[in-house]
Amino acid sequence: MTESTHVDRESEFAALTILDGGMSTALEQQGIEVGGALWTARLLADEPERIARAHRAFFEAGAQVATTATYQASERGFVAAGMDAAEARALMARGVTIARGARDECAVSRPGLLVAASVGPYGAVLGDGSEYRGRYGVAAWQLRDFHGPRLEALAAAGPDLFAVETIPDLEEAAVIAALLDDLGVPAWFSYSVRGDDTCAGQPLAEAYAALAGSRTVIAAGVNCSDENDVLGAVETAVGQTGLPAVAYPNHGGVWDSATKTWSRARPLDLDLVDAWIAAGARYVGGCCGYGPGDIAALARRLDRRDPPAVPPGLLREP
Repeated sequence: MTESTHVDRESEFAALTILDGGMSTALEQQGIEVGGALWTARLLADEPERIARAHRAFFEAGAQVATTATYQASERGFVAAGMDAAEARALMARGVTIARGARDECAVSRPGLLVAASVGPYGAVLGDGSEYRGRYGVAAWQLRDFHGPRLEALAAAGPDLFAVETIPDLEEAAVIAALLDDLGVPAWFSYSVRGDDTCAGQPLAEAYAALAGSRTVIAAGVNCSDENDVLGAVETAVGQTGLPAVAYPNHGGVWDSATKTWSRARPLDLDLVDAWIAAGARYVGGCCGYGPGDIAALARRLDRRDPPAVPPGLLREP
């Protein structure tokens, strides 16, 4: 590691970025019924202003990143809904364009805001809950054929980075990481986890080690998982990759793939966040169930903190 690289990495650890919350939650709070195979991506075609409003609400709450409404967007999904491939690519690009527009409006008073193009797992387009199980029974080339066009369409629209999120499976992660390196767009990469394993049952140490050699992954961590599983995942991610961690849990509910709803939700325990940051989390926010009000509470909590110090031992030679 060169001296300049070391300084850049240390700078990444010293900075703390507040992410947004769940796009579906913000839309539901507008009275939108979110469901169906396309989930929030449906509004890219039908009601894009609703998405823009959600982005603005998160920025106004204190978020520094708008995560696009493209988690469930893909050529396969849009074509299944009756569109052609060109329309599918245009809608994916629209997700980035909408977020950039909201970012530019809010950046007048808050410079430095970012747009992260959301990339969900293969299982998300299946709509059967397999995004929380992984091990889809498909070959690596099929995963490449699925993710490649969507990554290219999103990259062409000009996001600041990718948010590769809720990945349940080490095998899928390896495919996406290789595609990211081909494109050269920076990305954070987060798994969905249960305890010390991915949702597909692979040890987290192995899952994060698979990201350690990536040229484009700038942070690794966990999202859409129980808040009590976050700390262990953050510690493992930092230990295996030497990168800053990303942490944005869901509200602790259980996903019902039949009704497309969550149950048994709870507020984010803000007392847990300090430990995540001490362990190396530098990108912190919320996922499903957390709306702009929750992000505002998180921002107030973090605003009262001293700037986070670099935890000893995090910066290590590759």
